Amino acid sequence: MSDENDRLAGQFTRLAETVRDLRRRCPWDREQSIASLGKHLIEEAYEALDAIDSGDPRAIADELGDLTAQILAIGVIAEEQQRMRLAGIFQAAADKLIRRHPHVYGDTAAATSAEVVEHWNRIKQSERRAAGAASALDGVARALPALMRAEKLGSRARQAGMDWRDIHDVLAKVREEMDEVEGALASNDPDAAAAELGDMLLALANAPRFVGHNAEETLRRACDKFTGRFAIVERIAGARGLELAAMSPAAIDALWQEAKITEGK
Repeated sequence: MSDENDRLAGQFTRLAETVRDLRRRCPWDREQSIASLGKHLIEEAYEALDAIDSGDPRAIADELGDLTAQILAIGVIAEEQQRMRLAGIFQAAADKLIRRHPHVYGDTAAATSAEVVEHWNRIKQSERRAAGAASALDGVARALPALMRAEKLGSRARQAGMDWRDIHDVLAKVREEMDEVEGALASNDPDAAAAELGDMLLALANAPRFVGHNAEETLRRACDKFTGRFAIVERIAGARGLELAAMSPAAIDALWQEAKITEGK
Protein backbone atom coordinates (compact mmCIF):
# COMPACT_ATOMS: atom_id res chain seq x y z
CA MET A 1 0.00 0.00 0.00
CA SER A 2 2.89 2.33 0.75
CA ASP A 3 4.29 1.85 -2.78
CA GLU A 4 0.88 2.62 -4.29
CA ASN A 5 0.55 5.75 -2.15
CA ASP A 6 4.02 6.86 -3.27
CA ARG A 7 3.05 6.30 -6.90
CA LEU A 8 -0.20 8.21 -6.40
CA ALA A 9 1.62 11.12 -4.78
CA GLY A 10 4.20 11.17 -7.55
CA GLN A 11 1.64 11.18 -10.37
CA PHE A 12 -0.49 13.80 -8.64
CA THR A 13 2.55 16.04 -8.21
CA ARG A 14 3.44 15.49 -11.88
CA LEU A 15 -0.05 16.54 -12.96
CA ALA A 16 0.05 19.66 -10.77
CA GLU A 17 3.48 20.62 -12.13
CA THR A 18 2.27 20.04 -15.70
CA VAL A 19 -0.65 22.39 -15.08
CA ARG A 20 1.72 25.00 -13.63
CA ASP A 21 4.11 24.57 -16.58
CA LEU A 22 1.31 25.07 -19.11
CA ARG A 23 0.26 28.19 -17.26
CA ARG A 24 3.75 29.58 -17.82
CA ARG A 25 4.37 28.40 -21.38
CA CYS A 26 1.04 27.97 -23.22
CA PRO A 27 -0.62 31.15 -24.62
CA TRP A 28 -4.12 29.74 -24.18
CA ASP A 29 -3.52 28.63 -20.60
CA ARG A 30 -1.99 32.00 -19.72
CA GLU A 31 -5.16 33.77 -20.88
CA GLN A 32 -7.47 31.74 -18.65
CA SER A 33 -9.06 33.03 -15.46
CA ILE A 34 -10.90 31.36 -12.61
CA ALA A 35 -14.18 32.49 -14.18
CA SER A 36 -13.37 31.16 -17.66
CA LEU A 37 -12.17 27.81 -16.33
CA GLY A 38 -15.27 27.57 -14.15
CA LYS A 39 -17.34 27.13 -17.30
CA HIS A 40 -15.03 24.34 -18.51
CA LEU A 41 -15.29 22.75 -15.07
CA ILE A 42 -19.06 22.36 -15.43
CA GLU A 43 -18.62 20.91 -18.93
CA GLU A 44 -16.02 18.41 -17.72
CA ALA A 45 -18.24 17.41 -14.80
CA TYR A 46 -21.11 16.57 -17.16
CA GLU A 47 -18.79 14.65 -19.46
CA ALA A 48 -17.60 12.65 -16.45
CA LEU A 49 -21.22 11.91 -15.56
CA ASP A 50 -21.91 10.71 -19.11
CA ALA A 51 -18.88 8.41 -18.89
CA ILE A 52 -20.09 7.03 -15.56
CA ASP A 53 -23.51 6.36 -17.09
CA SER A 54 -21.84 4.51 -19.97
CA GLY A 55 -20.06 2.18 -17.54
CA ASP A 56 -16.88 2.24 -19.66
CA PRO A 57 -13.90 2.17 -17.23
CA ARG A 58 -11.53 3.78 -19.74
CA ALA A 59 -13.96 6.62 -20.48
CA ILE A 60 -14.57 7.15 -16.77
CA ALA A 61 -10.83 7.30 -16.05
CA ASP A 62 -10.26 9.68 -18.96
CA GLU A 63 -13.03 12.10 -17.93
CA LEU A 64 -12.12 12.00 -14.24
CA GLY A 65 -8.58 12.91 -15.27
CA ASP A 66 -9.86 15.88 -17.30
CA LEU A 67 -12.01 17.01 -14.39
CA THR A 68 -9.10 16.77 -11.96
CA ALA A 69 -6.88 18.78 -14.33
CA GLN A 70 -9.53 21.52 -14.52
CA ILE A 71 -9.75 21.67 -10.72
CA LEU A 72 -5.97 21.93 -10.45
CA ALA A 73 -5.87 24.65 -13.13
CA ILE A 74 -8.30 26.78 -11.13
CA GLY A 75 -6.28 26.12 -7.99
CA VAL A 76 -3.04 27.15 -9.72
CA ILE A 77 -4.54 30.48 -10.79
CA ALA A 78 -5.80 31.02 -7.24
CA GLU A 79 -2.25 30.40 -6.04
CA GLU A 80 -0.91 33.00 -8.47
CA GLN A 81 -3.39 35.50 -7.08
CA GLN A 82 -2.32 34.53 -3.57
CA ARG A 83 -5.87 33.57 -2.67
CA MET A 84 -4.93 30.08 -1.48
CA ARG A 85 -2.45 27.24 -1.89
CA LEU A 86 -3.12 23.85 -3.47
CA ALA A 87 -1.81 22.15 -0.34
CA GLY A 88 -4.24 24.21 1.72
CA ILE A 89 -7.16 23.17 -0.50
CA PHE A 90 -6.38 19.49 -0.05
CA GLN A 91 -5.74 19.87 3.65
CA ALA A 92 -9.07 21.65 4.15
CA ALA A 93 -10.89 18.98 2.13
CA ALA A 94 -9.39 16.18 4.23
CA ASP A 95 -10.12 18.08 7.44
CA LYS A 96 -13.75 18.53 6.38
CA LEU A 97 -14.17 14.83 5.59
CA ILE A 98 -12.74 13.89 8.98
CA ARG A 99 -14.93 16.46 10.75
CA ARG A 100 -18.07 15.22 9.01
CA HIS A 101 -17.36 11.56 9.79
CA PRO A 102 -17.27 11.55 13.59
CA HIS A 103 -18.51 7.95 13.56
CA VAL A 104 -15.21 7.00 11.89
CA TYR A 105 -12.73 9.48 13.38
CA GLY A 106 -14.48 10.39 16.62
CA ASP A 107 -16.60 8.81 19.32
CA THR A 108 -20.02 9.20 17.63
CA ALA A 109 -21.91 6.00 16.76
CA ALA A 110 -23.58 5.43 13.39
CA ALA A 111 -24.67 1.91 12.47
CA THR A 112 -26.66 2.78 9.34
CA SER A 113 -26.26 5.07 6.32
CA ALA A 114 -29.34 7.01 7.49
CA GLU A 115 -27.58 7.81 10.76
CA VAL A 116 -24.48 8.88 8.82
CA VAL A 117 -26.58 11.28 6.72
CA GLU A 118 -28.26 12.63 9.86
CA HIS A 119 -24.86 13.38 11.45
CA TRP A 120 -23.58 14.86 8.17
CA ASN A 121 -26.55 17.23 7.84
CA ARG A 122 -26.36 18.32 11.48
CA ILE A 123 -22.64 19.09 11.15
CA LYS A 124 -23.22 21.01 7.90
CA GLN A 125 -25.95 23.07 9.56
CA SER A 126 -23.57 23.90 12.41
CA GLU A 127 -20.87 24.90 9.90
CA ARG A 128 -23.30 27.14 8.02
CA ARG A 129 -24.38 28.88 11.22
CA ALA A 130 -20.74 29.40 12.21
CA ALA A 131 -20.13 30.96 8.78
CA GLY A 132 -22.92 33.46 9.38
CA ALA A 133 -25.80 31.82 7.49
CA ALA A 134 -29.08 33.52 8.39
CA SER A 135 -31.37 31.06 6.60
CA ALA A 136 -31.50 27.30 6.25
CA LEU A 137 -31.46 27.88 2.48
CA ASP A 138 -28.22 29.89 2.52
CA GLY A 139 -25.46 28.10 0.69
CA VAL A 140 -27.63 26.45 -2.00
CA ALA A 141 -25.70 27.62 -5.04
CA ARG A 142 -27.59 29.81 -7.53
CA ALA A 143 -25.27 28.46 -10.23
CA LEU A 144 -26.76 24.97 -9.90
CA PRO A 145 -28.96 23.83 -12.79
CA ALA A 146 -32.45 25.04 -11.87
CA LEU A 147 -33.87 21.52 -11.49
CA MET A 148 -31.14 20.46 -9.10
CA ARG A 149 -31.41 23.74 -7.20
CA ALA A 150 -35.18 23.34 -6.81
CA GLU A 151 -34.78 19.84 -5.38
CA LYS A 152 -31.96 20.91 -3.08
CA LEU A 153 -33.99 23.84 -1.79
CA GLY A 154 -36.83 21.44 -1.00
CA SER A 155 -34.51 19.03 0.81
CA ARG A 156 -32.93 21.87 2.80
CA ALA A 157 -36.37 23.21 3.77
CA ARG A 158 -37.28 19.71 4.92
CA GLN A 159 -34.24 19.63 7.21
CA ALA A 160 -35.43 22.92 8.69
CA GLY A 161 -38.88 21.44 9.36
CA MET A 162 -40.96 22.56 6.36
CA ASP A 163 -42.03 20.11 3.65
CA TRP A 164 -45.00 18.43 2.08
CA ARG A 165 -46.30 15.39 3.96
CA ASP A 166 -46.12 13.05 0.98
CA ILE A 167 -46.09 12.95 -2.81
CA HIS A 168 -49.87 13.34 -2.92
CA ASP A 169 -49.49 16.77 -1.32
CA VAL A 170 -46.84 17.64 -3.90
CA LEU A 171 -49.09 16.63 -6.78
CA ALA A 172 -51.99 18.59 -5.26
CA LYS A 173 -49.72 21.65 -5.25
CA VAL A 174 -48.80 20.99 -8.88
CA ARG A 175 -52.50 20.85 -9.82
CA GLU A 176 -53.15 24.07 -7.87
CA GLU A 177 -50.36 25.84 -9.75
CA MET A 178 -51.63 24.44 -13.06
CA ASP A 179 -55.05 25.96 -12.36
CA GLU A 180 -53.33 29.29 -11.69
CA VAL A 181 -51.49 28.99 -15.01
CA GLU A 182 -54.84 28.46 -16.75
CA GLY A 183 -56.22 31.52 -14.95
CA ALA A 184 -53.30 33.66 -16.07
CA LEU A 185 -53.70 32.49 -19.65
CA ALA A 186 -57.43 33.25 -19.51
CA SER A 187 -56.49 36.77 -18.40
CA ASN A 188 -54.06 37.03 -21.34
CA ASP A 189 -51.16 37.60 -18.93
CA PRO A 190 -48.15 35.62 -20.25
CA ASP A 191 -45.80 36.96 -17.56
CA ALA A 192 -48.07 35.74 -14.79
CA ALA A 193 -48.49 32.42 -16.62
CA ALA A 194 -44.69 32.04 -16.75
CA ALA A 195 -44.43 32.82 -13.02
CA GLU A 196 -47.08 30.21 -12.20
CA LEU A 197 -45.35 27.68 -14.46
CA GLY A 198 -42.18 28.33 -12.45
CA ASP A 199 -44.04 27.61 -9.21
CA MET A 200 -45.44 24.43 -10.74
CA LEU A 201 -41.99 23.28 -11.89
CA LEU A 202 -40.52 24.02 -8.46
CA ALA A 203 -43.11 21.78 -6.81
CA LEU A 204 -42.81 19.05 -9.44
CA ALA A 205 -39.01 19.01 -9.13
CA ASN A 206 -39.46 17.84 -5.54
CA ALA A 207 -41.87 15.01 -6.35
CA PRO A 208 -39.25 12.33 -7.24
CA ARG A 209 -37.58 12.45 -3.81
CA PHE A 210 -40.87 11.35 -2.24
CA VAL A 211 -40.62 8.07 -4.17
CA GLY A 212 -36.91 7.60 -3.54
CA HIS A 213 -35.59 9.06 -6.79
CA ASN A 214 -33.45 12.00 -7.87
CA ALA A 215 -35.06 14.76 -9.94
CA GLU A 216 -32.12 15.25 -12.30
CA GLU A 217 -31.70 11.53 -13.00
CA THR A 218 -35.47 11.09 -13.36
CA LEU A 219 -35.68 13.83 -15.98
CA ARG A 220 -32.54 12.60 -17.77
CA ARG A 221 -34.07 9.15 -18.10
CA ALA A 222 -37.27 10.71 -19.43
CA CYS A 223 -35.22 12.67 -21.99
CA ASP A 224 -33.46 9.46 -23.06
CA LYS A 225 -36.83 7.72 -23.41
CA PHE A 226 -38.22 10.61 -25.46
CA THR A 227 -35.15 10.59 -27.71
CA GLY A 228 -35.52 6.85 -28.33
CA ARG A 229 -39.23 7.03 -29.09
CA PHE A 230 -38.82 10.07 -31.34
CA ALA A 231 -36.22 8.16 -33.36
CA ILE A 232 -38.74 5.35 -33.83
CA VAL A 233 -41.39 7.86 -34.95
CA GLU A 234 -38.92 9.30 -37.47
CA ARG A 235 -38.07 5.82 -38.72
CA ILE A 236 -41.74 4.84 -39.16
CA ALA A 237 -42.56 8.12 -40.89
CA GLY A 238 -39.56 7.79 -43.20
CA ALA A 239 -40.49 4.22 -44.14
CA ARG A 240 -43.98 5.42 -45.12
CA GLY A 241 -42.81 8.50 -46.99
CA LEU A 242 -44.29 10.87 -44.42
CA GLU A 243 -42.95 14.23 -43.27
CA LEU A 244 -43.64 15.07 -39.63
CA ALA A 245 -43.83 18.80 -40.36
CA ALA A 246 -46.71 18.17 -42.79
CA MET A 247 -48.69 15.85 -40.51
CA SER A 248 -51.55 16.77 -38.19
CA PRO A 249 -51.08 16.54 -34.41
CA ALA A 250 -53.50 13.60 -34.33
CA ALA A 251 -51.53 11.72 -37.00
CA ILE A 252 -48.26 12.36 -35.17
CA ASP A 253 -49.82 11.15 -31.90
CA ALA A 254 -50.89 7.96 -33.67
CA LEU A 255 -47.28 7.42 -34.75
CA TRP A 256 -46.15 8.13 -31.19
CA GLN A 257 -48.50 5.46 -29.81
CA GLU A 258 -47.23 3.05 -32.45
CA ALA A 259 -43.66 3.85 -31.43
CA LYS A 260 -44.49 3.10 -27.79
CA ILE A 261 -45.78 -0.35 -28.83
CA THR A 262 -42.68 -0.95 -30.97
CA GLU A 263 -40.44 0.14 -28.09
CA GLY A 264 -42.22 -2.26 -25.75
CA LYS A 265 -41.54 -5.15 -28.11
